[in-house]
Amino acid sequence: MTTETVAPPRSPEAARRTTNWEKWGWIYMRASGVLLVVLIFGHLFVNMVAGEGVKQIDFAFVAGKWANPFWRVWDTLMLWLALIHGSNGMRTIVNDYVAKPAVRKTLLVAILVACVLLIVLGTLVCWTFDPCPAGAAAADLPSFCPAQ
Repeated sequence: MTTETVAPPRSPEAARRTTNWEKWGWIYMRASGVLLVVLIFGHLFVNMVAGEGVKQIDFAFVAGKWANPFWRVWDTLMLWLALIHGSNGMRTIVNDYVAKPAVRKTLLVAILVACVLLIVLGTLVCWTFDPCPAGAAAADLPSFCPAQ
């Protein structure tokens, strides 16, 4: 009579067989948190301190800032990191405090859908924003757009 030996769940053999998503989520939260601090304080400095301060922020300021691809990438990266960071935090809270599996799964799906939807919409805004669209009526265009 032979029996199969099963490795304990915390053994090195078991750890090699699966990906530890909780560990990678924990690492992501720390790395994205550090990056977000840099991105957010850079964003606040450029928008609130440099130049004329908060008085300068209007439609023309955003249009001028997003004319440079560097700022589009900066803001897109900040958007993606912040939404994924926040969604991962909400996922952790749901996993910690929701006992019923059906409710937990529903909330996790809702968090995922909201995160994906906001990332897609925010990215579209960042990359398709055109303050002076071709073919628009002159009365609808901001004053800094050239007459067409």
